[in-house]
Amino acid sequence: MRRVVFNQKGGVGKSSIACNLAAVSAAQGYRTLLIDLDSQANSTHYLTGLTGADIPVGIDDFFRQVLAGSAGKKPRVRVLSTPFANLDLITASPELADLQPKLEAKHKINKLRKLLDELAEDYERIYLDTPPALNFYTVSALIGADRVLIPFDCDSFSRQALYGLLAELEELKEDHNEDLEVEGIVVNQFQPRAALPQQILDELIAEGLPVLPVYLGSSVKMRESHQACRPLIHLDPRHKLTRQFVELHAHLEG
Repeated sequence: MRRVVFNQKGGVGKSSIACNLAAVSAAQGYRTLLIDLDSQANSTHYLTGLTGADIPVGIDDFFRQVLAGSAGKKPRVRVLSTPFANLDLITASPELADLQPKLEAKHKINKLRKLLDELAEDYERIYLDTPPALNFYTVSALIGADRVLIPFDCDSFSRQALYGLLAELEELKEDHNEDLEVEGIVVNQFQPRAALPQQILDELIAEGLPVLPVYLGSSVKMRESHQACRPLIHLDPRHKLTRQFVELHAHLEG
């Protein structure tokens, strides 16, 4: 199973959701890989504590090899073990931003899909954290994925952006990956005592949109998790937000 976590709107918790779902998956015994495709490398830092020059090469080096294009030589990728059992990582770096126009110019949009096909032989679950834009890396991920999760914070601006995003995903599905499924809209930083978020969600559900039934709450514990570079299930397994991630993962696994 290959899941992309994507929203064009920034600040909706993509990296937090991708890393914590991957950590729950690994903790439950699935051989799990997270691929960081965002040049900000937030997932890379979250799972390793590394930044800047200390980050080992990962997906950036793979794409450099793709551009070099040595005849008969298949591009390889370095997979990094994290401190957490069953959870591996392919790192990102700021260099991805520089590589992007070169990859676009050479039409290398299907290279990641081929890599995912190979990685799927070793991993039962692959999560892909993407940039907050429908760019080369995000489209590459969606072409090679089975499902996409859309983080959503409950405000009117996010709602309008959501409609546009769903339309773009449907077009991409028709053109590039007919097997891609919008697995669901992940409600993040939900405030149950506020009326407007619940009203927005009720209306989205009434419209038939795939809002997932587990709402992730807002908690300072997430910031503590980022600071400690430890996903919630390893930082505080009994915390309410941790339990919500476990419930969400269980729902996705069906």
